[in-house]
Amino acid sequence: MTNNKIKGTLRSYLRWPLLLGILLIIMNIQIYTVNIKAGCIMTAYVIVYLIIAVLLYYFKRGALLHDLIEYSMRFHATVNTLASDLDIPLSILGPDGRCIWENKQFHSIFSKNLRKKYLITDAIPALTKNNLPESTETNGEMHFHNEETFYKAIIQRVGLEDAPETVHENAKEIGIGDMLYVVFIYDETEIVHYIRENYDQRLDVGLLYIDNYEESLATVDDVRRSLLAALIDRKINKYMLRIDAITRKLEKDKYIFLFQHKYLSQLQADKFSLLDEIRNVNAGEGVSVTISMGIGIQASTFLKRQEYSRSAIDLALARGGDQVVVKTKDNILYYGGKSIQQERNTRVKARVKAHALRDSIETSDRVIIMGHNIPDVDAVGSAVGIYRLAQSLGKPAKIVVNQVTSSLAPLLGLFKNNKDYPEDLFIKGEEAKEFIGNGSGVLLVVVDVNRPSYTDAPELLSLVTSLVVIDHHRQTGESFENPTLSYVEPFASSASEMVAEILQYAGEEIRLKAVEADALYSGIMVDTNNFMNKPGVRTFEAVAFLRRSGADIIRIRKMFRSDISEYKVRAEAIQNTELFMDSFAIALCNADNCVSPTIVGAKIADDLLDINGMKATFVLTSYEGKVYISARSIDELNVQVVMEKLGGGGHITSAGAQLIDCTLEEGAEKIRQVLTKMKEEGDLD
Repeated sequence: MTNNKIKGTLRSYLRWPLLLGILLIIMNIQIYTVNIKAGCIMTAYVIVYLIIAVLLYYFKRGALLHDLIEYSMRFHATVNTLASDLDIPLSILGPDGRCIWENKQFHSIFSKNLRKKYLITDAIPALTKNNLPESTETNGEMHFHNEETFYKAIIQRVGLEDAPETVHENAKEIGIGDMLYVVFIYDETEIVHYIRENYDQRLDVGLLYIDNYEESLATVDDVRRSLLAALIDRKINKYMLRIDAITRKLEKDKYIFLFQHKYLSQLQADKFSLLDEIRNVNAGEGVSVTISMGIGIQASTFLKRQEYSRSAIDLALARGGDQVVVKTKDNILYYGGKSIQQERNTRVKARVKAHALRDSIETSDRVIIMGHNIPDVDAVGSAVGIYRLAQSLGKPAKIVVNQVTSSLAPLLGLFKNNKDYPEDLFIKGEEAKEFIGNGSGVLLVVVDVNRPSYTDAPELLSLVTSLVVIDHHRQTGESFENPTLSYVEPFASSASEMVAEILQYAGEEIRLKAVEADALYSGIMVDTNNFMNKPGVRTFEAVAFLRRSGADIIRIRKMFRSDISEYKVRAEAIQNTELFMDSFAIALCNADNCVSPTIVGAKIADDLLDINGMKATFVLTSYEGKVYISARSIDELNVQVVMEKLGGGGHITSAGAQLIDCTLEEGAEKIRQVLTKMKEEGDLD
């Protein structure tokens, strides 16, 4: 009964007549002081007023309360009807995410086929408990879609005392606490459509370069050269017309094109078929024309997108050409890159880089040389070549080698106890820090690697003032920041070949010693698998230079002979090799008893290529908590693309990757998954 009392502002409003009666009594007293007769008349009226006010307050109070209750009930019913018939889907949830009330619109869209008291995840799977707000001060918000309709959900946390009576009844029935959630659903399909349309109409910037324009036309007669150039130009323009692109020719072998972003998915779906169309152009004498494209997307300004496209085309060319690189702020995508890089016969670039390297060494006080993690013969051989250049120019130099493998030990033995070389020629990373000091005037030369995280001592990169990178691997998205000199040639067989060329142009006073020539020759021999993997004209020219410098083939061959235990490990791995898709060899190598398991794995991968019909080989070796993959091919599969999908890289015919927190069997399964996906996407054809 007490709950039905009139309270608050309404109670005060009903008492105003009585309060006015007090004011009239005071007025009546003042009138008596002026005129007694007038005061008596006023008293009679005041008494009548007070009687009427008291009667109205006490006898009409019940009727007023009844009318108020009737109005509130009508208002409550109206609110319930409005909420139930509201065009916006509305639902009220309990603390456990169970629906205790919904309006008609919500029921017709999301829960038509569900029973009462269902969980909200049954109606909207994307709306989980993680989306529910933790306090009444903040609202939860989420976006989801059902087929082609997009929605935005606003979730509010409220107290149960504010809920409608029907909600109270349902809540009492299922036994929830004093808290619930109100979910409002808004249809934002039209907004999403306009956002997508605006996004799709944004212009992407692309650059297209013909990789080997001069080389491919050099052997063609004048008449046919014009026809060939016109044919290539026509194919490029015809392809760009398919995506409504604006194309302009910057130079005879360079184009810029602008196109709407919605066409990018179309280009990606057909794997940028222009690469194959241009490659199939017959330039004569076994020469094929290739192109590279760099596309910049998802930048806020046209200038930034143009910068992305410039970086992308530089990366495509550095990786050997015949491919497309799509660059965003946080990601890089690669397409193509299936053909073997064509060797450039001109040595102009090598000569320019040699002079630039000489200048860098001459302006430095001391030189530190470093290869990749777990350095191989090519890394150390090329480092020895740079050491000779620094010594010839009168600069003290050291080579960083943190770990000596069994395959590397014979090479380092050539310099041990050799009076021509200091005892501390090869130092570890900690000793290199002392040699660097404060970094002033120190030049760091990185060889045989172009990824900072793969260097033998990454912490040294931030300690020096100048950096030079010399490598023959195809570049990935990871690169060194602002190197003084970068010389990356993917068509080169090895870093040792590149350094041998540099030494020929660095100056007449540079004279290699016999053991240094042996080191460089060994690097070329190992990386080319005894000149069977990617040797070019310049490879043999470099070898001829090293032979003239005193390289001894017999001494080199004796250095790299294997012991019987290693042969047994290789034989066992080959015996248990799995043949996947009838043309891919996957072998697990248990080389724990070998000094250099990764080197053994690489040798097995090379051996398996001698099997007839083998397109590529993958050998997995466990070493120091990581799984190392050695991938090899001849010319039927770009193993570098396969390894990039696993976080690695390398060459078209020789690549590798490192897997963390993975077993050999799990690593093999990842390779199978990558190959299966590439076959489904047509990349293995």
